[in-house]
Amino acid sequence: MASHIVGYPRMGPKRELKFALESFWDGKSSADDLKKVSAELRASIWKQQADAGIKYIPSNTFSYYDQVLDATATLGAVPPRYGWNGGEIGFDTYFSMARGNASVPAMEMTKWFDTNYHFIVPELGPDVNFTYSSHKAVAEYKEAKELGIDTIPVLIGPVSYLLLSKPVKGVEKSFSLLSLLPKVLAIYKEVVADLKIAGASWIQFDEPTLVLDLESHKLQAFTDAYSELASTLSGFNVLIETYFADIPAEAYKTLTSLSGVTAYGFDLVRGTKTLDLIKGGFPSGKYLFAGVVDGRNIWANDLAASIGTLQALEGIVGKDKLVVSTSCSLFHTAVDLVNETKLDNEIKSWLAFAAQKVVEVNALAKALSGNKDEAFFSANAAALASRKSSPRVTNEAVQKAATALKGSDHRRATNVSARLNAQQNKLNLPILPTTTIGSFPQTVELRRVRREYKANKISEEEYVKAITEEIRKVVELQEELDIDVLVHGEPERNDMVEYFGEQLSGFAFTVNGWVQSYGSRCVKPPIIYGDVSRPKAMTVFWSSKAQSLTKRPMKGMLTGPVTILNWSFVRNDQPRSETCYQIALAIKDEVEDLEKAGITVIQIDEAALREGLPLRKSEHADYLDWSVHSFRITNVGVQDTTQIHTHMCYSNFNDIIHSIIDMDADVITIENSRSDEKLLSVFREGVKYGAGIGPGVYDIHSPRIPSTEEIADRINKMLAVLEKNILWVNPDCGLKTRKYTEVKPALTNVVAAAKLIRKELSN
Repeated sequence: MASHIVGYPRMGPKRELKFALESFWDGKSSADDLKKVSAELRASIWKQQADAGIKYIPSNTFSYYDQVLDATATLGAVPPRYGWNGGEIGFDTYFSMARGNASVPAMEMTKWFDTNYHFIVPELGPDVNFTYSSHKAVAEYKEAKELGIDTIPVLIGPVSYLLLSKPVKGVEKSFSLLSLLPKVLAIYKEVVADLKIAGASWIQFDEPTLVLDLESHKLQAFTDAYSELASTLSGFNVLIETYFADIPAEAYKTLTSLSGVTAYGFDLVRGTKTLDLIKGGFPSGKYLFAGVVDGRNIWANDLAASIGTLQALEGIVGKDKLVVSTSCSLFHTAVDLVNETKLDNEIKSWLAFAAQKVVEVNALAKALSGNKDEAFFSANAAALASRKSSPRVTNEAVQKAATALKGSDHRRATNVSARLNAQQNKLNLPILPTTTIGSFPQTVELRRVRREYKANKISEEEYVKAITEEIRKVVELQEELDIDVLVHGEPERNDMVEYFGEQLSGFAFTVNGWVQSYGSRCVKPPIIYGDVSRPKAMTVFWSSKAQSLTKRPMKGMLTGPVTILNWSFVRNDQPRSETCYQIALAIKDEVEDLEKAGITVIQIDEAALREGLPLRKSEHADYLDWSVHSFRITNVGVQDTTQIHTHMCYSNFNDIIHSIIDMDADVITIENSRSDEKLLSVFREGVKYGAGIGPGVYDIHSPRIPSTEEIADRINKMLAVLEKNILWVNPDCGLKTRKYTEVKPALTNVVAAAKLIRKELSN
């Protein structure tokens, strides 16, 4: 029985790639230095899988930013603004597309399906000139081969690439991205031909869009594409990989009928209904890559259950055609439990990070071949039993309180219009009030202070003094810039979810459980293993201290329950909605304590609400019902004069705008600038929004500093579709990843633009 890994984390066990990228971007190291670190990581990843006994090891899954941007580079689909003149695409052009540069903005970034991973959205028009401009796929295959490891080169499938793209600005509405398929396929043929010459015998096309609700003409595009590629692919074993959800029946029929395809990969963790389709009919003589090991969570596999599933599939497809696989790429999980020295042994026994999942895949394959590791399976069964019976998992009082929530929809008693009037009477803000989203730059010194405090190298008194001084600096800077509603800059927080999880019961934390979010940005998701409650106040001390330093309104900064849920590794032994309600109750207690402490503006970030939207439309209503309800629970008890803000970023919000309105927040700040102001189109189409709203006026994920005129132009575009009395002026997102040398001039221009437009409006 063979084994396969869809993809593997590329940052390295200690975030080696992150530090190499940032050193290169800062000019502290060379391109050769970056390539050396990358080559060492790739070699380590391939060797680890080979040593574990994995037969089908992927290559070309390593990336300096993301795999869709890699495909854009391969196709030479570089927007003209980057001044690329052909040839092999180098780091300058590649990173300019990802991050922007001093003269041009970055390309749009959005979420990769329903994950917290991001990708750079290709910009395509009818005149794009595709050329084979990055030979990365072939180079990495050869690199592995030189190490004695034969890999499966992985490419983003041509149809998914086009369906994940967006039309270039200004193109005719009638333009169809799929009309570019023949041009794209011409480049894919060149790549495939090169891989054939290099000696590859297998090739993997990731076509994850097949799990979406696709119209018939989009499904037809898959048939057309692989029919056109069939002669070029002759001689290859061709695997089409899907993941993240059930594949719809029509898409399954299309997929299993594709020309020249040898194997099909399915997510059988999140796509349990796909099993019924397979049982209903699977093409004779084809391989089934069965994704039974979860690539998106960190819980140990139920090996006995997986063996049962695999044995049933073996009876359908045959022993020699069944391959044990992960449900999706493992880069959505942490790298290796070996690096976790502070997790207690009980919780650690319940977990499997990427390295352990590789072992699980191989153990399952060996067991099906008659070489079952009895000790390994026994230890797995004992760990599952321990988790199920552990008293630390269950809190009956929390479960009872969460169950009681279902009797009400938890809406504030007064409508938003009346609340905004009451808040304005208290806050006395100008029109187009300015604010930021929460965090300010995290300096080396600040990180040192937090690190030393955690290591008990400085006292609590020294820590409080240092953090208070940082807050004072941030407050003084905002007053100097004349920002209207202030933030304390979050100097006490390394991560917006981790900070709250550390203070809530039912959470566990890792030392090196880093997961890539985009580029060099890594997050360390908390592990929710049990029922959640708040033992004590979490933010009141710092928010009160910050408010005491200024007469201007100071926002209390919280992370909302849906975002904490979606940015954590969540327990899989109860519905996600139940866990979310528990978190909502904990945040509700914090909101009410902030209000009692005199904080009149409270921001409850729901940056990840859209991210968690299921991929199938039939499941949208249920998710939006409990997620929006969870947000309303957090602030249902506050006074009319307490202004509740929320924030969302880097997703397509237009299709859930009515649910956003139903959240009933007083003010929402929302990413807008990097996506070409796509958000504004819903208001042009007639959606009425009566609460305060701050579509972002500049992209904080790029080092580029926008001019006053550019920001003023964005504000005027917003005023064309939004009333001036509800519009706020703010960046797209928090500022923690930027430097003060970038933040100060950018915010200076934000405030200047707001004042310029106020003056124009007053005249």
